[in-house]
Amino acid sequence: MHDLVLAAGGATTVPFGGASAAVVAVVAAVAVGALAMAAVFRRQVLSAAEGTQGMREIATAVQEGAAAYLSRQFRTLGLFVVLVFGLLFLLPGDGDIRIGRSIAFVVGAAFSAAIGYLGMWLATRANLRVAAAAREPGGRDLGMRIAFRTGGTVGMATVGLGLLGAALVVLLYRSDAPTVLEGFGFGAALLAMFMRVGGGIFTKGADVGADLVGKVEAGIPEDDPRNAATIADNVGDNVGDCAGMAADLFESYAVTLVAALILGKAAFGEAGLVFPLIVPALGVLTAVLGVYLVKPRAGESGLTSINRGFYLSAIISAVLSAGAAFVYLPATFAGFSDVADPGILELPGDPRVIATVAVIVGVVLAGIILWLTGYFTDTVKPPTRQVAETSLTGPATVVLSGFGLGLESAVYTVGVLAAAVFGLFLLGGGSVTLSLFLIALAGCGLLTTVGVIVAMDTFGPVSDNAQGIAEMSGDVDAEGAQILTDLDAVGNTTKAITKGIAIATAVLAATALFGSYTDAVRTALGEAGAALDSVDYGIVSPATLVGVLLGAAVVFLFSGLAINAVGRAAGAVVFEVRRQFRDIPGIMEGTGKPEYGKVVDIVTRDSLRELATPGLLAAFAPIAVGFGLGVGPLAGYLAGAIGAGALMAVFLANSGGAWDNAKKLVEDGAYGGKGSEAHAATVIGDTVGDPFKDTAGPAINPLIKVMNLVAVLIAPAVVSLSIGDGANDALRFGIAGVAFAIIVVAVAVSKRRSVSMTDDVPAAAGAR
Repeated sequence: MHDLVLAAGGATTVPFGGASAAVVAVVAAVAVGALAMAAVFRRQVLSAAEGTQGMREIATAVQEGAAAYLSRQFRTLGLFVVLVFGLLFLLPGDGDIRIGRSIAFVVGAAFSAAIGYLGMWLATRANLRVAAAAREPGGRDLGMRIAFRTGGTVGMATVGLGLLGAALVVLLYRSDAPTVLEGFGFGAALLAMFMRVGGGIFTKGADVGADLVGKVEAGIPEDDPRNAATIADNVGDNVGDCAGMAADLFESYAVTLVAALILGKAAFGEAGLVFPLIVPALGVLTAVLGVYLVKPRAGESGLTSINRGFYLSAIISAVLSAGAAFVYLPATFAGFSDVADPGILELPGDPRVIATVAVIVGVVLAGIILWLTGYFTDTVKPPTRQVAETSLTGPATVVLSGFGLGLESAVYTVGVLAAAVFGLFLLGGGSVTLSLFLIALAGCGLLTTVGVIVAMDTFGPVSDNAQGIAEMSGDVDAEGAQILTDLDAVGNTTKAITKGIAIATAVLAATALFGSYTDAVRTALGEAGAALDSVDYGIVSPATLVGVLLGAAVVFLFSGLAINAVGRAAGAVVFEVRRQFRDIPGIMEGTGKPEYGKVVDIVTRDSLRELATPGLLAAFAPIAVGFGLGVGPLAGYLAGAIGAGALMAVFLANSGGAWDNAKKLVEDGAYGGKGSEAHAATVIGDTVGDPFKDTAGPAINPLIKVMNLVAVLIAPAVVSLSIGDGANDALRFGIAGVAFAIIVVAVAVSKRRSVSMTDDVPAAAGAR
């Protein structure tokens, strides 16, 4: 169909034709169809029964708390969006492109916020309906259907908005679309990172505080209404797991598309600009099928049903993508020339076969990560059962075994990712640009399943909240309570699995963006009349190693800041709940009512105050390294961040998931059950794992993509101030100095909060 000249690093010589525009228009129509299916699933969820008056009262309190938090968070983040919108105009580029990129940034941020809000809004209504379903005959299947359709709604909205935004930019800007889409991806990733950090601090500050005072000190159940932190805990599930994860997966979707379009244009010209849109459009169709396929069979566990829906949708996506490649892509490489290796004049092989293999690698990778993460975190698998068994010897061994499990699992998961990336490089036949495009295409293949992935993730917090509502209201009998406990255990595993898949998408997207950064540097150098090896501190130098070390260090600092923030928020919750137990008569007897709103207010204030420092670190660290050290060290910085970020994210997610499910095993009766010393030990492990798996770990995914996108955006400015007639060392060092100073001040302020909390314990409890 196409006879294209492939020119890596340069613009395609083929105009954006009518046939391609028609294909993109069809993709946009499919995106609108995805939004329509989201509306259908939403209506199905809201049509379910709402349960008793007591259930509705608790659910209303959770809804109000979640909505209030997100409203305050969006007002805070609006300032960042306005600031970055203005700063994007300062970057080099054509006037129209800069305007389009800045507007696309706002649209990407708005879409990310909308997805997060939708996830929260629907989850806070679905949890009530799942709890009510447990009271009815066939409650397990009905509750599972409601919870999964809730996630299906958010999943279809995710793919719909992501695909629609990318398709419209391509239709409007044609060959300039990749540059404009940098803004779209940056807006989505930046807002998702803030939502991940802020929501994670909120949910785990409340959760850890509630567990420490309720379970460990007072010896009462997890969602006992006597615990003033229970409403905040349930609110946190929605603003952290639902809103934060939905925004996270949306930005993964958007950023992967951005990287694929940038590299696709460089590698395949017009076809490369369109084909990455076709693959996820097919994923919309299979996502709908995957949601409908999740129907538990008699005697079958919920997890088995969910996995079947995922695997079948993944297989169908791979088949459809292969068909699209053979219909749309050219049959041969014609006159290929790669500036990274001028000796390559023509690549052997069929581009259609190569593209198909790349997409299949992504789909298979999703399946492997799903299995591998499930193996290390599922309650029926040996690793988590071994963690639970260590509870017989106390909390120290529980913590040690969870750490060891997380460290070991990180090696296997990252090893699988590394094998996939290296295999795709080999598939590229020696062409750097083509290889990077194939990595991005594998990311698109992995994200053909994103509709089902979001459904799996949302299933977890909805089930968790349903169990909390049932326990707090006391309106569900023992059989219904067991149904909700089983659904919650399945949800813990699906949350862990989707975190693993999100990490895989982050690594593929960041690797592809790394290639986009290199392409941006080459283009800027060409405009300045220089070659890559003419730049001081080029790609291979001691300064690049410094960049690698700094990139890895930022991941550790970011994780530490997020975990410490949870510790401070949880400490404030502990003090407040203790105060209420002490000062409000009749709480433990059930005659006094806790002040739930005060705990919600504490974690809201703390989470919004704490999210600024990690966000500033992510945005300004690449600026400090790029302008201060140059393009080579910035490339090393990105490589170090990707490597350390992948290992750290898997370690945090899997160790936290194993601790959580080990606690579930004991609570279900193993090793003495609830109230035993083994139970107390696993609760300690779970409180350590909570900020691991739900705050720091998931936030690393948008972190590495934000830093890569910042590098892509500033690359032309770094080159122009470093070499050629426009070189200005004073200005670039000044920019680096200001960025570094912002980071230092932000970290110092965060550290000062740590000291202030211990200076005045009563004030920390009552005045925060």
